[in-house]
Amino acid sequence: MKVLILGSGVIGVTSAWYLAKSGHDVTVVDRQSSVANETSFANAGQISPGYSAPWAAPGIPVKAMKWLMQELAPLKISIKDLDTETLVWMTKMVANCNTKDYHINKARMMRVAEYSRDCLKELRKEINIEYNHRTQGTLQVFRTETQVKSSKKDIEVLKECGVEHKILTAEDCLGYEPALHHTINKIVGGIHLPNDETGDCHMFVTELAKACEGIGVKFVMDTNIEKINKQGNEIVSVSTDKGEMTADTYLMALGSFSTHMLANIGIRVPVYPIKGYSLTIPIQDYASAPESTIMDETYKVAITRLGDRIRVGGTAEISSYNLELLEKRRKNIEFSIADLFPHATDLTKAEFWTGLRAMTPDGTPILGKTNIDNLFLNTGHGTLGWTMSLGSAKFVSDVINDKATDIDDSGLSVARYGR
Repeated sequence: MKVLILGSGVIGVTSAWYLAKSGHDVTVVDRQSSVANETSFANAGQISPGYSAPWAAPGIPVKAMKWLMQELAPLKISIKDLDTETLVWMTKMVANCNTKDYHINKARMMRVAEYSRDCLKELRKEINIEYNHRTQGTLQVFRTETQVKSSKKDIEVLKECGVEHKILTAEDCLGYEPALHHTINKIVGGIHLPNDETGDCHMFVTELAKACEGIGVKFVMDTNIEKINKQGNEIVSVSTDKGEMTADTYLMALGSFSTHMLANIGIRVPVYPIKGYSLTIPIQDYASAPESTIMDETYKVAITRLGDRIRVGGTAEISSYNLELLEKRRKNIEFSIADLFPHATDLTKAEFWTGLRAMTPDGTPILGKTNIDNLFLNTGHGTLGWTMSLGSAKFVSDVINDKATDIDDSGLSVARYGR
């Protein structure tokens, strides 16, 4: 078949890989000049199955209200950008903040994330791909005893899902991140997730795109996708600023931009753009730099080693499709790296970036079939796009090929929203 993939981020390119490997004639189209140039460009650098949990959790509405009052807060809401679409999405997310739905959604996310990690391991066996990857896991650090007590619920979920982990004292944390010795007095404990990985997502996608081209995938860049054209129960073409593009099968992988594109053909998906920020900073003192990923639980900031650089990512901002770089948001992620690893970097040399995470209200991505015969979805991965990318791509490829999937498909398609 001829397959047209809309979007060249980590989701689109991993999908292209599996579909081309299964024998299809694959074309990827994107408005950017190169792959992975939007949400995949400077994310936190984590591949974290252990952190595959929905934001919609019991107690989150109360926590969110407290966060909104803090100066260095993990969540911000832009009042000027509030609209009906935003309020509807927030209402749906709050409706998922209960114990029953949390466990259902967590299990679905873990199913995809654990599978995706296995797919990544297989990919590395198959092709030589360099992306500054490390396999030393994630260290979540707690600054207060209250956080340690609160983590017991999360630890129970890790146990239920069979996620390998180790509960640590502050002193234990030094065994995984020796550079914390300057600031160990600020930490009271932690959790180590040994199976998590780190790396540069942009580099990964760029290298994988080259491998895709090597097996025949065509990339059509600098091309604005204007609309999807439907006749009867089939997609017949995609209109772009360079003309019409046709295929036998179409795959939507446009992240948060999937929502409006699909609405125009009658498919409603609750995928909303959650804005995130990151800093990329050259290391100036290697002995003072982290070895892998530190998750600062207080500020919900991830600090990740990428070769000779450090990536610091965090903040969830609800501001619709606003991509303005706000300096006041920089303070939150700057504080965490400066406070825990004060000698590692020179913050005046940091590159500041923002991107839109495609988030569903229940946290689970939307994968597979739609009610249109030749249209499939791979979108809504939130903060876990890279973590879930290969598993999602392999799963969707199997669905398109009408093959039995390696993981249970229940609850993963758009049908879970009654559509």
